[in-house]
Amino acid sequence: MGKEAIKGTSPSVNAALEGTDATRAGMGLVPLSLLALGLGIFTGTGAAAFRALIGLIHNLAFLGQFSWHYNANHFTAPSPWGVGIILAPVIGGLIVTFLVVNFAPEARGHGVPEVMDSIFYKNGIIRPVVAAVKSLASAVAIGTGAAVGREGPIIQIGSAFGSTLGQIIRMPPEQRIILVASGAGAGIAATFNTPIGGVMFAIELMMPEIGVTSFLPVALANGAATFIGRAFFGDQPAFVVPPLAPLGTNPEAAVTLLLFAVLGAFIGVAATGFIRSLHFAEDIFERIPNRYARHACGMALVGVLFYLLLLGFGHYYVEGVGYGTIEAILTGQLGLHLLPLAGFMLLLFMAKLVATSVSLGSGSSGGIFSPSLFMGAAIGGAFAAALRAIHLPLPIDVPSFAMVGMAAMVGGGTGAVVTAVTMIFEMTRDYGIVMPMIVAVAVAVGVRRRLSAENIYTIKLARRGHAIPKTRHANMFLVRRAADVMERNVQVLPSETTFEAFLSAEEETGQMRHVVVTEDSRIKGVLRINMALRRELAESERQITLGELASPHFVVVREQDIAFEVIRRIWANAAFMAVVVRNGVTAPSGADICGVITKEHVADSVANTVSSYSDD
Repeated sequence: MGKEAIKGTSPSVNAALEGTDATRAGMGLVPLSLLALGLGIFTGTGAAAFRALIGLIHNLAFLGQFSWHYNANHFTAPSPWGVGIILAPVIGGLIVTFLVVNFAPEARGHGVPEVMDSIFYKNGIIRPVVAAVKSLASAVAIGTGAAVGREGPIIQIGSAFGSTLGQIIRMPPEQRIILVASGAGAGIAATFNTPIGGVMFAIELMMPEIGVTSFLPVALANGAATFIGRAFFGDQPAFVVPPLAPLGTNPEAAVTLLLFAVLGAFIGVAATGFIRSLHFAEDIFERIPNRYARHACGMALVGVLFYLLLLGFGHYYVEGVGYGTIEAILTGQLGLHLLPLAGFMLLLFMAKLVATSVSLGSGSSGGIFSPSLFMGAAIGGAFAAALRAIHLPLPIDVPSFAMVGMAAMVGGGTGAVVTAVTMIFEMTRDYGIVMPMIVAVAVAVGVRRRLSAENIYTIKLARRGHAIPKTRHANMFLVRRAADVMERNVQVLPSETTFEAFLSAEEETGQMRHVVVTEDSRIKGVLRINMALRRELAESERQITLGELASPHFVVVREQDIAFEVIRRIWANAAFMAVVVRNGVTAPSGADICGVITKEHVADSVANTVSSYSDD
């Protein structure tokens, strides 16, 4: 910046006042929203294709039939292969390992942690090949009997689509991250026919921040994906639930609500167990050096487990997504067994816990959302069955407690509490159960957080040293005025002042000094004088002027400007200091300067407000 830019109504100061934003070049809200709309259509179509591929592989592996039709809400018929069905998940595991090892290691596991890692640590970059490999690997895993969910893959697939779109079309990282989150939410919405739940999932777990610019694309992507999903699968809820009696407001209802809270506490413990079991299984299987042998051993155990359930109780129960078992619990069709109903459902919970932990721990590809629904329904159903067995004089029904258990397990395990309540409501469409769900989810997540600070998504990243924030909050600092944030202890000095003269005029305390340098009464630059600068300038160099030392990298803001705007301007202009001037000044001079704001002031103020949201 030359001296001619400082004279008169300094263009540098005018530019600072206007807040030039060339470095933030990116598309507007309308083009970004249109891209998100197209992404939702693409993700919805991808979800339909993915489910059809699962059906084809499942029918081939279990029934020996070439058919794309597969209703996961029904139990799979006994396989004509007999005991040989144990080999189906083993063969599938070998195929999954080949795909993951050779093409996309990110496709291993339940997918969501990798998406969160890309958002918070990789500027929303996901390799395009991940979508293809994740689709095929997860379809093979689920279709051949791995006890995993299909929503994790869809989330990762939708996110990879969004990231790829954001890489092909030049845009800032924050806009690419919006597309990644939009793809993730769209995957959830299309998979479960839950548009609100998809939006909540993106907001709670994927979005670093939320505003109109980010919410509108996410909402459009979810709406489009839901529409496409309904075109393929219909408008019916994910699970059919019999009519439930309303909770009411009498004393009996209050006691029942308390029982739902107790259920939430039990599920908080169970969610902690699931988190630790999953990572314990990973640690155990890591001891097997060969990846193919590792996964084959794990899937052989899963195959033996679901085959034993078939021999003992008539169905495979824990293979695949397990929706048939959930539907049977909700509709009271589990049937009578040698075990009491409560004991049988607890057995199913333990079996699914082991099968899912072994599947993912040994190297499978799939989600944890569906297993969480399964385990929550089993615990909730068992709790209700046990209460009914002791003949409590209360309106206890298994479907209600099973539904609440589903929400509590999802919320407790993932930390996505609003998503859990919203999605279970959308998946069952019974409004009367919402209040018990809210109570149980709140208790479950509270208990889980006391036992495990990390949820099932963040613990995997925490082990890598990649911390993910567990709260989303509006930083109150951002709406404070510049006058409330600025450092008032600032000196305004003419540019011809020598460094020696400055030192002579002040006490040698070694304290930080913020200086605004003027020339012909106009702001020329800014200077921060500390001990390091004092030491660097030898005695012979102290005749240098402040004008020569001053930095032109500053912005000018007014007292009434909010901190959010100040931060944006500092970042956009690559400045390290903002000079605060009186309101209403168009050509500020040295006499108009009220204070300065540095990045350190911003950091200190933000830290002060964030501290009130800190986790225990």
